[in-house]
Amino acid sequence: MAITRPRRYDIFLANLNPTLGAEISKMRPVVIVSRDELNRHLQTVTVCPLTTQLHPNWQGRLQIVCAGKSAEIAVDQIRTIDKKRLQKKIGHLAENDAAQLRRIISEAYC
Repeated sequence: MAITRPRRYDIFLANLNPTLGAEISKMRPVVIVSRDELNRHLQTVTVCPLTTQLHPNWQGRLQIVCAGKSAEIAVDQIRTIDKKRLQKKIGHLAENDAAQLRRIISEAYC
C-alpha cells in the first residue's frame, strides 16, 4: 500500500532487507534521487541510503544532518527499490544539499 507520493529529494524510512554481501541493509533513511516524472509513473524509486558511519574523506558521500543526527548519503550504494519498501516520509533534502548530491552522482556515474 503506497503512502505519500514520493518526490525527488524526499527522505523516507525504507526497509532495505533482504540484501546480499556488502549492500546496506535494515530499516534506514533513504533519499529519493529519481526524477518526479518517473516517481509518478513507476512502482519503483531510485534511492541513496543514509548511514551514520561517517567517512569525511570519501568523495562519493555527502554529509548532512537528518532527524538531528549527522549522516552521510551513500551514493556508492545507489539502488532502485519498490515503493512498497518506503515506510514513512521523515524529511526533504535542502536545496544546496540536493545540488551537491546531483554533482556527486554525476561525477560517480556519468
